Amino acid sequence: MSRILLVTSSPRGAESLSSRFATEIAEGLRVRLGGTLTVRDLATSPPPHITSAYIQGRILAPSARSPEQVEAVRIAQDLVDELQAADVLVLGSGMINFGPSSQLKAWFDHVIWPGVTFDYGDAGPRGLLTAKKVYLVTAAGGRFAEGTWAAFDFQTPYLLHLLGFIGLTDVEVVRVEGTVFGADAVKATLADTAAAIAALLAKAA
Repeated sequence: MSRILLVTSSPRGAESLSSRFATEIAEGLRVRLGGTLTVRDLATSPPPHITSAYIQGRILAPSARSPEQVEAVRIAQDLVDELQAADVLVLGSGMINFGPSSQLKAWFDHVIWPGVTFDYGDAGPRGLLTAKKVYLVTAAGGRFAEGTWAAFDFQTPYLLHLLGFIGLTDVEVVRVEGTVFGADAVKATLADTAAAIAALLAKAA
């Protein structure tokens, strides 16, 4: 039995391939592994951008927080609680201006919490969220996995860095790319992605 957390973030709605394939992975895992599936759609219910109320409130004792700080910390705590409770995280991200959406960045700004999801030791920062499996689905219209445009990919490497910073290092990456190059490219991309997901699910069963 596994507790699966699905986090989608693309503002493209029903047209989002990152959300589509992340959802397929999460639902496939639930069928194969059993357990529960929690869905957090950051596009339809975006977390607020962090403010001083969160920055200051998270280091204060609960009794010392102002009402604004209490609410800011509560939002972050809810997101952290979901993440901590999950055995598996499935994360979908569609590229916006070469990076992840602002909604997803705001989610990370809330869950990367000193003393809660990471701390500092003699050897430097240490992630506190361990023993979790992550499936990261990144989508882009161009091709960024290799070649000339790889240097412009500020999405996948950045997300892998943030995940690893909080201890999430067991990550399977599914790239959905090249969909701006015409109908044949879209067809090939969808087929390749479906095959990659089938292989991942077979390995997870």
